[in-house]
Amino acid sequence: MRYIETEGCDNAELLRYERKYIRLAMTQRLMLSVDTMDAYMTLFGFNDQNVALIEQECSVTVALRGAELLISGEENDVLLAQSVIEKLCDMIRRGDLVDRSRIRYAIALAREGKVDMIDEILRSVVAITHRGKQIRCKTLGQQEYVQAIRDHDLTFAVGPAGTGKTYLAMALAVVALKNKEIERIVLTRPAVEAGEKLGFLPGDLTQKVDPYLRPLYDALYDFMGVDSYQKLVERGVVEVAPLAYMRGRTLSDSFIILDEAQNTTSEQMKMFLTRLGFNSKVVVTGDVTQTDLPFGKRSGLAEALDILGDIPEIGVVRLTSKDVVRHELVQRIVDAYDAYYTEKKQAPKT
Repeated sequence: MRYIETEGCDNAELLRYERKYIRLAMTQRLMLSVDTMDAYMTLFGFNDQNVALIEQECSVTVALRGAELLISGEENDVLLAQSVIEKLCDMIRRGDLVDRSRIRYAIALAREGKVDMIDEILRSVVAITHRGKQIRCKTLGQQEYVQAIRDHDLTFAVGPAGTGKTYLAMALAVVALKNKEIERIVLTRPAVEAGEKLGFLPGDLTQKVDPYLRPLYDALYDFMGVDSYQKLVERGVVEVAPLAYMRGRTLSDSFIILDEAQNTTSEQMKMFLTRLGFNSKVVVTGDVTQTDLPFGKRSGLAEALDILGDIPEIGVVRLTSKDVVRHELVQRIVDAYDAYYTEKKQAPKT
């Protein structure tokens, strides 16, 4: 430990000495454990963007000296940054993706003392696309969601855009079909315009509902390929239909996904949930903050959560902005809107 002679110093000089002493005392040396130039590039990012992000989020200064990283700052911040960088190096050695969103999430977990849980998340492969790409959970919320679907016959997943609600449900549906746990996949969503009137759509039934169901098609193409998907549709193994066509049916031996459920009415939601047959799984996904129903009409999803949320046999997973896995700006947009609406609700009415 280094001592400073303070006799005869004024307050300003004492403050300068104190800041200098803290900066020196809290510098940690971290030996890098990456072996190739590509690994260095992955860790640091283009134009050192990753390191700049770590410095900003952890309030530290990071400098490279040969094979050592010098991390300077207050003790808790330095230890936080050190744990994150060590975990990122482990991920790079295993060949895992390290991008800005993953770094932000690692920092968030490290603040909660859960940084080692990243290994647990990445260890499990949910599904494999038709091109051979492994699909894994990227957040603890996604991992909870996947486990809830596996453990329950009916699962509600509520969360903002970009949290993987539809995609992960589709992945598990395709896995269940390939493992012959079910006989068919049924995908549905309410045909409601997103804030604009599309008018009359020409063509047959498939052409009329295609614009509403396109996100479901995209996910299916990813896991099955276009040719396999079309063959399964012709055989009736995969069915994509608007919610209105579910009335009067009993869906057994099926994996049923209701997407964009925030746009269902109370009557539609009750009708859909009572379609559940034997040896079937139902996944209901939606974002109650983005309903496109007419003004004053309550979402059937919000109502169902209030009515059914306490039934232990029903899984309910609430994803947050931390679980957003799209462009990192999406997470900030979600947080900004949440803060705006929260402030608006709390503001006194005049």
